[in-house]
Amino acid sequence: MERLLSLARDWLEQDPDPETRDELRGLIEECADADEGACDTCSQLAERFSGTLQFGTAGLRGELGAGPNRMNRVVVSRAAAGLARYLLDHGHLEEAVVIGYDARKNSDVFARDTAEVMTGAGLRAMVLPRPLPTPVLAFAIRYLGACAGVMVTASHNPPRDNGYKVYLGDGSQITPPADAEIAARIAEVGPLGSVPRGTEWETLDDSILDAYLDRAASVLDPDGPRDLRVVSTALHGVGGSVLAEAFRRAGFGTPIPVPQQQNPDPAFPTVSFPNPEEPGAIDLALELARSSGAELVIANDPDADRCAVAVPVGATAGGAGGAWRMLRGDEVGALLGQYIAERGAARLFATTIVSSTLLGKIAAKHGIEYRETLTGFKWLSKLEGLTFAYEEALGYCVDPGGVRDKDGITAALVITELTAKLKAQGRTISDELERLAAEYGRHATDQLSLRVNDLSDIPKMMQALRAAPPKELAGIVVSRIDDLEAGSESLPPTDGLRFVLDGGTRVVIRLSGTEPKLKCYLEVVTRGSAQQAAETLSSLKEALEQRLTSQ
Repeated sequence: MERLLSLARDWLEQDPDPETRDELRGLIEECADADEGACDTCSQLAERFSGTLQFGTAGLRGELGAGPNRMNRVVVSRAAAGLARYLLDHGHLEEAVVIGYDARKNSDVFARDTAEVMTGAGLRAMVLPRPLPTPVLAFAIRYLGACAGVMVTASHNPPRDNGYKVYLGDGSQITPPADAEIAARIAEVGPLGSVPRGTEWETLDDSILDAYLDRAASVLDPDGPRDLRVVSTALHGVGGSVLAEAFRRAGFGTPIPVPQQQNPDPAFPTVSFPNPEEPGAIDLALELARSSGAELVIANDPDADRCAVAVPVGATAGGAGGAWRMLRGDEVGALLGQYIAERGAARLFATTIVSSTLLGKIAAKHGIEYRETLTGFKWLSKLEGLTFAYEEALGYCVDPGGVRDKDGITAALVITELTAKLKAQGRTISDELERLAAEYGRHATDQLSLRVNDLSDIPKMMQALRAAPPKELAGIVVSRIDDLEAGSESLPPTDGLRFVLDGGTRVVIRLSGTEPKLKCYLEVVTRGSAQQAAETLSSLKEALEQRLTSQ
């Protein structure tokens, strides 16, 4: 107990934030006055000092609060110092580092700390003018010729979280070995008082946003139709005004915003989880679409690097009232892929091993090179010659020459342009999906996630699958098993299994990188109806869950 209190007091001395200092001081006092081993506060304190937030390819992400196992000014300043040391060791003295931030609690504070540390280390810190989407930061890195970029955001995590995402000079997120090298330098940072700081950083003006918006509008056909009624939601994030201006510059009418969710609000008051994939997250947008006679719904996550799409279905499509459905990420990926392929001049399409196989068939039909990577845009964005990439979790890159990362703003523009062109032809997005099904076969996808209480259960489940893999699932024969842990010429090793079943059906099973979950990605390929595909997918999901939970 004394060692824990000593660690906490040492941390308290270097914490520059009055709020987290008061929080930690209260925990220390309660713990010091309590009987050893009989104090909930002591358990809370121990958890905060049980380790440190781990810096990886996703940077840092965690709950706000005091201590090394939380997101706070000490942790962020140390991360900035380690990153600065890495950049200096790679010869980037006096080069620029662009820093962006969203509207979450303390994002602006963490951005300022990063700018001070970068400046103190001899680098040129350039801070975006206000809270802006992550794609603006990714664009700015290459546009300004910076050696690196930092985005302070927790994307679509719960309101209590914040994060720290790192990009290098190519405008893409870090990958191994850079992550481990930066983490090692963070670990070498001494007391916070020993980290030099400067105040002469540059705050960029709106010309950087103008450059991004001009580039975004340029990805569209300037002569294409623009007649479409769109509802949008920013989910309390920073994408609302940027999306509206992107639509204006592209020649579309301004989307009808969901007023309750249009302005940034770190409390995210209308949603329990600010992720457009979560049930209920876009209900307000769908309600507004039904009442306004909209023809398309666009939903960005809070930092606007993802884009969800919903469309009207049935006889009332395009009119007030009626049914709507949100498209799966694989459906949007296929729609965008087909549209970009038909425009011509595409060189390389890519997606991840857990996304639908349909994009590969689209690429083959149009003579376009196709690649698959591990999950995460950090892998997709590294591919040379990339024209289009997507991942099933609502991430799309339609302009890698401008933004070498997923971008929910430009993706929204392209799917809106496609919808407007279909409307001009008397067709809908649903019609286009049926055309793709007729041409390539119907590709239906779904997910199954199994949460565990004990993390050690997940390796045991994977070991059991490897030792006794299923010979069939839902009556469909397993024709091939790929152990992804072995790696290949095109994929580094990862703890996962891919089951290829007769008829093109496929199951990929992997560990979640952020939660105590086993994640399963299912795909059924059929020439049958949508209902038949859904029934087969449901049976496959049920059989897989039964198999995994009975091990």
